[in-house]
Amino acid sequence: MEFQNEPFTEKLKTMKSIVFNCSFLFFLFLSSCGVYSFTGASISPEVKTISIQTFFNNAQLGPANMSNLFTEGLKDYFQQNTSLTIIDNEGHLQFDGYIDNYTLTPVGAGASGRSDQVDYAQLTRITIVVYATYTNVIDDTFNYEKRFSFFKDFDQEEVDLSSVEEEFVEEIFDQIIIDMFNESVANW
Repeated sequence: MEFQNEPFTEKLKTMKSIVFNCSFLFFLFLSSCGVYSFTGASISPEVKTISIQTFFNNAQLGPANMSNLFTEGLKDYFQQNTSLTIIDNEGHLQFDGYIDNYTLTPVGAGASGRSDQVDYAQLTRITIVVYATYTNVIDDTFNYEKRFSFFKDFDQEEVDLSSVEEEFVEEIFDQIIIDMFNESVANW
């Protein structure tokens, strides 16, 4: 008994070969276009190192560990999303700066509903401002000195700030770090 699907098997092998070759050529093309990352980073092949100085906390409010949270968060983000080596000083890319401000601002009024009680701020906004200096010693086109800020709103009636403040600060820092990354190496 002869195997009747012999031509089908040959066609399947040919199709697999074509798919493999096309995939190989696609990835070869991507790697030949300089350093590309699927995070959107476009970093020159000459850039190998990054130095991130401690971002000191100059804000009067906020958790005491904000300096450490932000600096380590920035380092972690670059380690996870680039192939750059972090060094202490004089990297090809350099970040420097400080946490400039931490504010709590009422953004939504709530009524107590009673004439003998004071109305209150139902929604409160935490805003953090970070001042950053970015230097690319290979190509100064994207160097900057800039303030980055982001905020988080919360309902004071439902949330005890002291129990979630660090979580909110980390959320805000995550967005600021993404903005700094995009401004520096993703060129957005």
